[in-house]
Amino acid sequence: MNIWEELSKKGTISCLAPMEGVTDICFRQVIAKAGRPDLFFTEFTNVSSYASEKGRANALERLKIAPTDPPIIAQIWGKNPDHFAEITSALKSLGFSGVDLNFGCPDKHVNKAGGGAAMIRTPDLAIKCFQNAMKHSNGLPVSIKTRLGFTHIDEYKIWVPTLLREHPSALTVHLRTRKEMSKVPAHYELIPDIINLKNELSPETKLLINGDVLDHIQGEKLVHNNPGLDGYMIGRGVFQNPYCFIDHQPTKEELLTLLDIHLDLFDKESNHTKISFEPLKHYFKIYIKDFPGASELRQKLMECHSTIEARQILQSK
Repeated sequence: MNIWEELSKKGTISCLAPMEGVTDICFRQVIAKAGRPDLFFTEFTNVSSYASEKGRANALERLKIAPTDPPIIAQIWGKNPDHFAEITSALKSLGFSGVDLNFGCPDKHVNKAGGGAAMIRTPDLAIKCFQNAMKHSNGLPVSIKTRLGFTHIDEYKIWVPTLLREHPSALTVHLRTRKEMSKVPAHYELIPDIINLKNELSPETKLLINGDVLDHIQGEKLVHNNPGLDGYMIGRGVFQNPYCFIDHQPTKEELLTLLDIHLDLFDKESNHTKISFEPLKHYFKIYIKDFPGASELRQKLMECHSTIEARQILQSK
């Protein structure tokens, strides 16, 4: 039984959506402390980086697993079928419970390189990449995350069936097009039709929905109201509440405690990896908000250049 089948037998599958520059090894441990989902995903790993001698070390850093991560899925992207095969063949030995192919990232640089949502425009290549991953997964389930289409919503009527005919273990559909990014509400009205496509073409595939899901209550309701849906992913909702996978509204003290944990984890990682402090600032808005003086405190933290400075400011608040 693969991880998708195992989790679906227990009920609704909850996932923290893979997000570039967000769901790294440190942040996943913070969310595990707050209240973890059923499944974690890594940040996006470029298959061609892994396949190159120069880029492999960086790719392996992105694929590091923390003790609190399992079960965790490795998400990969690219456009070279041989490179998909090469990285997928190594993932089981690295401790992953599955591999997920990113056919939905809207980032313009990823798309220009032919990966992510650009795969919607090259379906034959996308299927070849998927088939190569399947052949070399060493038994790991292979899933896909995508969008409705690249430009037009109706593209899903051809694109989603194209994917389902390959019988992925799971398919997560972000209910927007690449063009829409996150500027419009997710198209929940299309869920029944997508379920029907899944039931007709690949009933064994687990179907998950992504887009505008803010917490587990909303996710559970979405699944309950749409029989045939197996789970959901929360992306930006985790920025509103890092406890979004459990029924809890955190206090100021709890959020500051999570920030302290995040700083500790960052220090631990930076002891043996050259990682910049600047990206850590993107997380401050998660922890420093909704209390008197939060904006002023956050501004001071944004001017820091190290965790030492950040702690000094937090201690003097």
